[in-house]
Amino acid sequence: MTMGKRGSITIEDVAKAAGVSRQTVSRVMNNKPGVKPAVRERIEEAIADLGYVPNLAARRMGGARSFLIMAINDRQRTIENWSAGRGNDWVDQMLYGGMLACEKRGYHMLFELVDTEPDEAVRQVRRVLSSLQPDGFILTQPHSENLALADLLTDLKRPFVRIGLPNEDIDAAAIHMDEAAAAETAVRHLTDLGHERIALMAGSAEYRGSYYRKKGYRAAMEEAELTPLIEAAEFHFENAAQLAKEWLSRDDRPTAIIAENDEMAFAILHVADAMGIEVPKSLSVISFEDTPGVRFSVPPLTAIRQPTAAMIARGCELLMDAAEGGAPEGDQVVPFELIERETTGPAPE
Repeated sequence: MTMGKRGSITIEDVAKAAGVSRQTVSRVMNNKPGVKPAVRERIEEAIADLGYVPNLAARRMGGARSFLIMAINDRQRTIENWSAGRGNDWVDQMLYGGMLACEKRGYHMLFELVDTEPDEAVRQVRRVLSSLQPDGFILTQPHSENLALADLLTDLKRPFVRIGLPNEDIDAAAIHMDEAAAAETAVRHLTDLGHERIALMAGSAEYRGSYYRKKGYRAAMEEAELTPLIEAAEFHFENAAQLAKEWLSRDDRPTAIIAENDEMAFAILHVADAMGIEVPKSLSVISFEDTPGVRFSVPPLTAIRQPTAAMIARGCELLMDAAEGGAPEGDQVVPFELIERETTGPAPE
């Protein structure tokens, strides 16, 4: 049988080639149950042979869904990391977790960079909605704390989930790790090694998770009857390097530093090396995130592994469930891990 050009292939053509109904083809494309494996394979072969490309607009008209999930991220920080050649593993992990979760169910995940200034974020998301109609939004920090943005999506009846800690002012599922417990775990790991002068290099006050990390750090330090030392370096390498120089030049310098992201931890390692301070013999370092680079740092970093991919995947699953009429679920806590490598050791005598 001769078909027209690829763009003219329809779902009816696929059904005819596979010898099944249009509804059965639709079930296969949407990864629905109830199709025998042999029939599913026959349909998938027909789709590949004919080069059929589903029309998302038509699918939306038929089922009131766009099959699109939109994840938005901090525009400034993401572009800064890309332009500096540092990459952005947070984005990599977002895409890894979200795209694969969506792919399993016939959806697509889109990624948008949005300014963090609250009113500008609202304007930019309105522009997105004027051209696209996502089935749901994933708000990452600090967008997940933007009350105006939450109100916009609520008013427009656009489902959304928040990557971040619960917020009583926003009625949406929060997907997060226990930030306070993670900081406490890092402190206890160091106190078990005999450290008493333990500093926390904090991130940014814009990120609510940073508040709870500081809270957990203070609680663990108080429990150990130790004096806390906290200063912010805003998640930036250069700021962290300057702060590390100040700390490590003190007579009572810290024997251990917890950094709220890998970039700041790398800066600490660079400064320690330049100052002739051996890690972990004279200084222990723990990082949050656990991006791929920590395995190749010298020495490899001990880190709190932030479950970014798992959190984004769970967010996509909740939004796809909602788009398909599923019951809404509440907050989700995804477990963290402390990965012990070579930057932590016994406190120097």
